[in-house]
Amino acid sequence: MTGRAAALLLALRLAVPAAAQEDTGPAAQARAAAQALDTAAEALAAAEGARNRVKALTRVIRAYEDGLEAMRAGMRRAALREASLATELRSREDEIAQLLGVLQTMGRAPAPVLMLHPSGPVGTARAGMILSEVAPALEARAADLRARVQDITVLRALQQSAAGTLEEGLRGVQEARVRLSRAVAARTDLPRRFTEDPVRTALLIASTETLEGFASGLSDIAVDEVAGSLPDIGPRKGSLPMPVEGVILHRAGEADAAGIARPGIVVATRDHALVTTPVPATLRYRGPLLDYGNVIILEPQAGLLLVFAGLGTVYGRTGEVLPGGSPVGLMGGDGAGGALLAADTGEARDDGGAGRGQTLYIEVRQDNSPVDPLKWFATDKEG
Repeated sequence: MTGRAAALLLALRLAVPAAAQEDTGPAAQARAAAQALDTAAEALAAAEGARNRVKALTRVIRAYEDGLEAMRAGMRRAALREASLATELRSREDEIAQLLGVLQTMGRAPAPVLMLHPSGPVGTARAGMILSEVAPALEARAADLRARVQDITVLRALQQSAAGTLEEGLRGVQEARVRLSRAVAARTDLPRRFTEDPVRTALLIASTETLEGFASGLSDIAVDEVAGSLPDIGPRKGSLPMPVEGVILHRAGEADAAGIARPGIVVATRDHALVTTPVPATLRYRGPLLDYGNVIILEPQAGLLLVFAGLGTVYGRTGEVLPGGSPVGLMGGDGAGGALLAADTGEARDDGGAGRGQTLYIEVRQDNSPVDPLKWFATDKEG
């Protein structure tokens, strides 16, 4: 177990009462995320000797991404809870001041003196009865106040420890991405349906102004293509996994901030998020295209194209047949991976698309006509 993850788990066990450790609050979520990141670190160490290093490293990166996202969510919940408690305590400042004054007065006075009353024994008896009723209420209010102050202390300690674990996870996922890039470059065992003609590809790019025009000429850039197609994926329509972890910003046909409406969907992602092929597919094209940035075009079956645009790095060789779940690239970013931590260790809120500075455009083309990608992909994260 890594040092920071072990420290976080120990701190949580010591600081959080046993009952709270069994709930689904911020502490439990942080513990689970820390364990997930620790498991990912162990898997990264083992991936170097794996028979299929690309597949192993792809799983490692997915595990890191899930663990990091869970850790951010836990930190957001902890910060929200801390802010809520702090607001509550501020709103009760007068009440707390009065309570502390009463408790201090009672603490300074000897118990027998508190029971005496100037009117005599009857008054003293009545005072005792009143005090017996008031004291438990005062004690309950004091206990409630102590619990809230303790909660704030624990939540602040949790956020500090989790921030260190998050940074450690960030370093791990960066190392996994570097290793994956090397493994993909060295891979030579994938079947290849055709060889790309670079001259024809350059001419096709130069002569087309739309994605439709480029897609219609894809068959012209293939040399010695093997006849046939991959198995029909029609039965899986509506259940394909999303190629990247993210939040849908724009549906098909919705205008973006620039007022441009496209037939595909736009997904907000974290910096350097991994992009994979949802099903086995032939890699028809990879590289820059028009105003789409780096583009990956996959053909899972004859007449059906999956277009992913806006990547920072693209993997693979044109003509290769990729297994389902294979990495096809990484989203862009600032290089330092800072956006992985941005907006998560500071202001607390359910950030939706915030902190996701990259956008992946996904278009599905059937017989070279665009169709709504949400009819093919399964997703419960919509903007």
